[in-house]
Amino acid sequence: MPLKVIQNTQINQTPFTLLHSNEVTYPISPLASVKLITPTDGKSFLSIRVTLYIDSTVTESPRVQPNPAVIDNSLQLYFDYNYSEEIPKSLNAWYLELEYTSPTVKKITSITTFLKDIDPETSTGTKIIIA
Repeated sequence: MPLKVIQNTQINQTPFTLLHSNEVTYPISPLASVKLITPTDGKSFLSIRVTLYIDSTVTESPRVQPNPAVIDNSLQLYFDYNYSEEIPKSLNAWYLELEYTSPTVKKITSITTFLKDIDPETSTGTKIIIA
């Protein structure tokens, strides 16, 4: 499998609220960073770190779709969750660390991350460029 989940952890102990929640678009787009790692004695891979902000009433951890596509040299990562259609009163932060490899990993120029509701009415995404 080219996508490996290293860590999927809720990182806050107590749910938090945003001071100006009326100024935030929900769901909140994923925050992501990526780095191409080229070891001297192995295959190159992308090290991907993502923070997701999920309604604190959701008790299960977000799922990562295991077989991401590459479209126009952009890796498409989907994180599934079950958001209600109402604006959440509080949020939990989830940290995910992933590794992605493929024979063409060095040709990938960006990653697009999607926080995808199981009910597709509310989904959001972020695109990052690989430096």
